[in-house]
Amino acid sequence: MPTAPSNPAGTPAAVRDVYSGAERELWELVMGEQIHIDGLASSLALAAKAGVEPGGTAVDLCCCSGAGLRFLLRFAQVAQGIGVDMTPAVLRLGAERNRRDGVDGCIRFVQADARASGLPDAGADLVWGEDAWCYVPDKPALVREAVRLAKPGGTIAFTDWMWGASPPEAAAGERFLRFMKFPDLMSLDSYRAAFAAAGARIEVAEDTGRFAPAIERYLADLAGQHTWDALRIIGFDQAMAGAIIGEMRHALELGRAGAVVQGLIVARKP
Repeated sequence: MPTAPSNPAGTPAAVRDVYSGAERELWELVMGEQIHIDGLASSLALAAKAGVEPGGTAVDLCCCSGAGLRFLLRFAQVAQGIGVDMTPAVLRLGAERNRRDGVDGCIRFVQADARASGLPDAGADLVWGEDAWCYVPDKPALVREAVRLAKPGGTIAFTDWMWGASPPEAAAGERFLRFMKFPDLMSLDSYRAAFAAAGARIEVAEDTGRFAPAIERYLADLAGQHTWDALRIIGFDQAMAGAIIGEMRHALELGRAGAVVQGLIVARKP
């Protein structure tokens, strides 16, 4: 069986650099404050499939600026949220946005490795994630942490960028990982195995079908409405702009081929 593509340079430090500077600003330009595939529509679908109920506490692992928690408070009536992220810059931004939206009394942030948050056992009714666990090395350790944090009967619900049903050749996969700063990716099957090993039961595991259409839209926006804004963010570096577009086209090819997908998983802790 061939070895899955990996990227040794996809370290926590590299990811912290991305989200502390211009790359985060660029991704927000392309994807919005909810830096994940299809934004609000994706969040609403995930919450519906997870059966998120009003009240309770949600923990968002790899929360970035906390957009997922602000969504859960506003649209799912979750009572309080705890966001875990390792990047101080996005947590500062998240605190500003919480004050902007009047939810700073309901959301708090913890700066920590999401694989070892330091939060107490079994304190969360819901453990949440949106297109962010792809940045974490040793994803089975992240799954164990998610299961540890959930109360008995609690829900773990997340979307993530994953290898699809037709994984790429090694060189193509490694190119994609390098561009995205991902250390590696899981698949739906490997997440199933990780949750089984952690003692949780998966209830939903599916390809959302959103990945390739979203990348097509992002490319169209960068070639049209957002061209000036994107160039400003990268200092009007035309060579860099061309390289970014080339890598996004490569990502689109992988998506159309079924090699990369946005996967959705809902699991329950016994």
